[in-house]
Amino acid sequence: MQFPDDDNGQMLAAMAEAGIDLTQSLEVDFFLVFDDQRDAESAIEALSKTDMNGELELNFDEESTKWEVIVCLHMVPEYKALVAKETELNTFAQEFDGVSDGWGVMQHQHGDDEFADDEDDHECSEHCHH
Repeated sequence: MQFPDDDNGQMLAAMAEAGIDLTQSLEVDFFLVFDDQRDAESAIEALSKTDMNGELELNFDEESTKWEVIVCLHMVPEYKALVAKETELNTFAQEFDGVSDGWGVMQHQHGDDEFADDEDDHECSEHCHH
């Protein structure tokens, strides 16, 4: 598979090398960064009122001392769609004095078999809740 020679293309190439099926929908996290908590909260409130179907999360990054809004969207990680969504979210974040800080996916996604055997190592007790 060939990818453009930019950050997004490199990320997709790394995902493909890691064995991630790029033809399937994945949970893609887009990161929006804000200096001010009120700006981040205003942005997340505005996002929650849009028709964007995704999960929203607000975090404070102690290392960078910035506020981060994570927009998790279920989508096929196709280059043009990722670039378009990243551009759209960057334009949105700028309205609240924020910027887009890229995207990523968790290696382990729903349906992965990589960690399925881990559950066998657990021995249930009378207090187990699963």
